[in-house]
Amino acid sequence: MTLPAAPAHMRPLARLRLARHSRRVLFATMLLSACLSLVASLVLSIDAVRLAADPGTVLACDVNATISCGTVAQSWQASVLGFPNAFLGLMAEPVVLTIAVAGMGGVRFPRWFMASAQAVYTVGLVFAYWLFAQSMLVIGALCPWCLLVTVSTTLVFATLVRVNVRDDNLYLPRRVQAWARAAVDADLDGLAVAVWLVMLATLVVGRYGTQLLA
Repeated sequence: MTLPAAPAHMRPLARLRLARHSRRVLFATMLLSACLSLVASLVLSIDAVRLAADPGTVLACDVNATISCGTVAQSWQASVLGFPNAFLGLMAEPVVLTIAVAGMGGVRFPRWFMASAQAVYTVGLVFAYWLFAQSMLVIGALCPWCLLVTVSTTLVFATLVRVNVRDDNLYLPRRVQAWARAAVDADLDGLAVAVWLVMLATLVVGRYGTQLLA
């Protein structure tokens, strides 16, 4: 028996949902997000070197007192490990790019490798949000490139979780794995990420308001 075709107004949604469940699209999303993070890390690294040479350098993203890459870059939080944090992105994102490109080509990495990648990237995500909180609440200035790193790191993390849950790579208890797989199959993870990013934007606007344009 042939199933009836979906109504015309539902077909774009059906195609979008089908794309969300395609491994190639998943890894392509990871690739794009990692590329954005790598570009941002590269710009931040160059700016850090310029500021080290001349602390008085005015950066292109020094728009006002609130949107100021220079203010953020010259804070102690920008070099927690003794060197610019952006260097970490230059080291980490090429690994994500490799995983994404290989995944698009159909490569399946060992379970232990993907679980390790998830654990390491989770640490990176926590670090990115610590820096975001420091920028928002302590430094009192925002860096557009840093915000891009926060968003792209979130997207890479979410995509990596989706892949690992689908492939059962996270060594979760069976009941937790079944729940997580059901949530992924229902696209609840995508909804959660969308809501989360809207909340981040709301926090920024609510905290600084018209200062962003002053």
